Amino acid sequence: MRWDRLFADLEGRFDERAYAETAAELADRERVAIGAIRATQRLAGSLERPIRLRLAGGASIGGVLRSVGPDWLLLTEGQGRDCLVALNAVTAVEGLTAATGPETSAFAVRLDLRRALRGLARDRSPVAVALTGWTGGSAGSGVGAGAAGPIGSAELTGTIDRVGADFIEVAVHAAWEPRRAGSVRSVALVPLAGVLLVRSLPLG
Repeated sequence: MRWDRLFADLEGRFDERAYAETAAELADRERVAIGAIRATQRLAGSLERPIRLRLAGGASIGGVLRSVGPDWLLLTEGQGRDCLVALNAVTAVEGLTAATGPETSAFAVRLDLRRALRGLARDRSPVAVALTGWTGGSAGSGVGAGAAGPIGSAELTGTIDRVGADFIEVAVHAAWEPRRAGSVRSVALVPLAGVLLVRSLPLG
């Protein structure tokens, strides 16, 4: 064997080994990087895009993703209604792009579901609050109409009166009525863990 052929052979083997080691190192780095990505970052990569959510209880809703908080999502549905969804109620998300958003800022981390609901309470707009066990029943039926309906209508319509440390209180009234003492049928306390989503409703 000539020396130049020997060196060429050794160099080729070295290059193959170096390439394999580099590829393995890059793969390890990629796995580590992916392992550090949070669900909110993946979701933030699809802002202003249509997605579909599957929720605990079997319901499925779709809309354009408008905003992502540390434990909530804001969708605009086909009817132009905004829908605040508790992230812990989401069992699957379909329609995401390949993009990944940045890490949540320190300010955004503080804007959790409880604070977002406080904003709705200040607004005094009518809402439909879907509860654990909701399977897609229409607003205004079942509990929202003042009766304990089947599991498919596990929602309340009315106004969020107050937001506590781990609960909300909803003044239950018809969606088309403003929140007045005479129109309130009951006040329901709902643990935050029981909230699947809060959907804005048109008044009147």
